[in-house]
Amino acid sequence: MAFLASYDTQYPLSHPHAASAVLMVPPLHFKFNAQTSEDNGFQHAPSLPDEEVKTRAMAEFNNMVMILRRHGIDVVVMEYPDSDPATPDAVFPNNWFSTLPSGELYLYPMACPNRQLEVKPERLMAALDRAGYDVNHVHKVKCHDKEEAFLESTGAMVIDHLNQRVYAALSHRCDSILLTEWAAKVGMRQVVSFNTEMSDGNPVYHTNVMMAVGEAFAVVCDEVIEAGQRDLVCNTLSEDKTLVSISESQMNQLCGNILQLRNRHGESVIVMSLSAYSAFTEAQKRTLRQFGKLVPIDVTTIETIGGGSVRCMMGEIFLPRQHTS
Repeated sequence: MAFLASYDTQYPLSHPHAASAVLMVPPLHFKFNAQTSEDNGFQHAPSLPDEEVKTRAMAEFNNMVMILRRHGIDVVVMEYPDSDPATPDAVFPNNWFSTLPSGELYLYPMACPNRQLEVKPERLMAALDRAGYDVNHVHKVKCHDKEEAFLESTGAMVIDHLNQRVYAALSHRCDSILLTEWAAKVGMRQVVSFNTEMSDGNPVYHTNVMMAVGEAFAVVCDEVIEAGQRDLVCNTLSEDKTLVSISESQMNQLCGNILQLRNRHGESVIVMSLSAYSAFTEAQKRTLRQFGKLVPIDVTTIETIGGGSVRCMMGEIFLPRQHTS
């Protein structure tokens, strides 16, 4: 059955419901990652040479940064070492860190060995400091009772900041013990965890490819949720959100991998890939436009070869600004 846990601890009431700043990492060493492809069916091996793949990925990345900034989003680009070619998925930083308005930074255990090398807290904190954000405490999420336990941050967890609730599709990359321990530590009010099965018989590798939760809307591929758990997930989402149900074929076009942000003017923007935008029906897009401006961005190379899309490329920054004298 679906697991729903409630806590008495208090998530910060002042927590913004949508970030206005994101951190991104350039795909300096981007290529097909054989290690992650073992459980990520969204990846497709390219016919292009590695250098061409990297060139296209860098162009998509730079274009995305430009588009986000043009729409009033603060984008912090983390400097990444040229001498670290063993990290082809570094362009997806949202899988290894998250932040809170209290100034807390959380670092998460990654499942794949070459993705573990992406976790570079010193470079992350240097980038945040240069951009004027305060980090006052760093937490490392780990399981003391289980060595092979992973929790890949906001890839594994989709957070409803408004309701202090986290949704999570359990998998090799989302350990249930770590999930509940993290939720209690940060003060989440509720955890909704569930099992998934795609048409190929495999679970969804990351929750954020099958669902997205905004302030007043949610997108979910409910058909891949285990039948006995589907109603609980959808009913919980529907308590105060307009639900947009997507098919598995739409999920495969990364329609679930979208993110609501608020720009410097307080306006809502919903960022998605061009492929996701094209796969949403006109009716679905009309629904989503009620909650923000749709911003489609072409990241075809990155999402086809890397198996993640625009949401995976953005690590939300909820940190406080540094005080200036």
